[in-house]
Amino acid sequence: MVSLEEVKKASEILGKIAHKTPLVYNTTLSEMTGNHIYLKMENLQRTGSFKLRGAYYKIASLSENEKKRGVVASSAGNHAQGVALAATLYGIRSTIVMPRHAPLSKIKATSQYGAKVVLHGNVYDEAYEEAKRIQLETKATFIHPFNDPQVIAGQGTIALEILEDLPDVEVVVVPIGGGGLIAGIAVAIKNLRPKVHVIGVQAKNMPSMAESLARGQLTNISGHPTIADGIAVRNPGDLTFEIVKHYVDDIVTVDEDEIASAILFLMERAKTVAEGAGAVSVAAVLNRLSHYKKSKIVALISGGNIDVNLLSRIINRGLVKDGRKIFLNTVIPDKPGTLSQLLQIIASTGANVLSVIHNREAINVPLGSAQVELELETAEPEQVEEIQSLLKQHHYFVNISPTLTSLDV
Repeated sequence: MVSLEEVKKASEILGKIAHKTPLVYNTTLSEMTGNHIYLKMENLQRTGSFKLRGAYYKIASLSENEKKRGVVASSAGNHAQGVALAATLYGIRSTIVMPRHAPLSKIKATSQYGAKVVLHGNVYDEAYEEAKRIQLETKATFIHPFNDPQVIAGQGTIALEILEDLPDVEVVVVPIGGGGLIAGIAVAIKNLRPKVHVIGVQAKNMPSMAESLARGQLTNISGHPTIADGIAVRNPGDLTFEIVKHYVDDIVTVDEDEIASAILFLMERAKTVAEGAGAVSVAAVLNRLSHYKKSKIVALISGGNIDVNLLSRIINRGLVKDGRKIFLNTVIPDKPGTLSQLLQIIASTGANVLSVIHNREAINVPLGSAQVELELETAEPEQVEEIQSLLKQHHYFVNISPTLTSLDV
C-alpha cells in the first residue's frame, strides 16, 4: 500500500514543479443538484493533465544510475506528455512509444516536451510491448502510467490541495481508468479525513475497475470504444485494485451521451475545456449522485487534452442529448413547392434549419417522391416534441433521431 507519508513527500518534491490548480465553485452545478459543487481544475496543470505529478515524482525517486540510463513509457496521450516533460525537467533521456494512429497533436506535443517518440503498432498494447522491448535493450526504467507506488503517491498530492482549500469537503468525485489517480487521492483523503466519501467514475463502455470490484478479482474486459479515451483501460493494476478496494466508497458509470453533455456543459457554463476522461466526474454529479443533498462535493477535472478534430463531434452529441439539435428525415412528393411547405411548418415552431438534403434518388424512396433530411437547431426537448406533433398533424411520416449514430466511437 502507498502511505500518506509518501504522498506528503511527493508534495514537497512537486512544490516548485507542478501547479497548485484552482478549486472553483460552480454556481450552476450547485443550483442544478442542490449541493455545493467545486471543480478541481487539473486540466490547467502543466501538460494539460494531472499526469505530470506522478511521472515527476517517480523520476525523482530513481537512483543516479537509473537516471543515467533514462526512462521509457508507452502512451497515446497524457502519460506520454507527463513523462516527457518530467524527464526533461530532470535532465534525463526519455523514449515514449505511441501507437501509429495516436493524434498528431499529442505526438507533436510529446516530442516538443523533449522525448524521443517512437511510433509502433496500431493499438496501445502493441506500443506497450515495444516499450518493454526497448527497456530490456537499453536498461532504461519503465514508467508505468498507474500501477506504481511513486506514480500513485504523486497523483495523491491533488488530495492535499483539495483539503487545504476546502477542509470541510464531504465528497470527492474522481475519474478512474487504471486507478492510479483515485488510488493516490483515496490514500490521502481517507488517512486525513476518513468520513469524506471518495467516489470513482468510469465510462460505461469500459468499466474495468467496477467489474473487478464486483467480481472480487482483477478482470480484463473487452469493453467498447469511448470518447473518454483517457480512462479506457481494459485491465486495472493489481496495486491500484487493492487500494481502491480498501479505500474507495463507490464507483459509478456514465454513458457516452452523458459524457458529451458534460463536456458541453463545462464549455458553456464553466468556460473550460475538458477531455472526455476529465468530464466524467461532472457527468456523474449531474446524473448519478442525486442522493447527495446540501453536500460539499469536489469534482475532479483530470485533463483538458481533447483532440480538436473530435471536439465538434462531441459538441454535436451533447447538443442532441440536451434536445438542442435534432436530425429529421421524411418523404415528400417530388413536386414544386412541397419542400417549401415543409420548411414553413418547421419555421413556425421557431426551430432554425442548419442543413437540408433533398434526395429523389434514394433506393428506398418511391418514384415521384423525395427524401428530405434536415438538421435543426432547437431550444429544448419540448420544442422537438412540438415539431414532431405538428408534422404528424400535416400527415408527414417523420423520423426524428434522438442520437446521432455517426458520433458513435
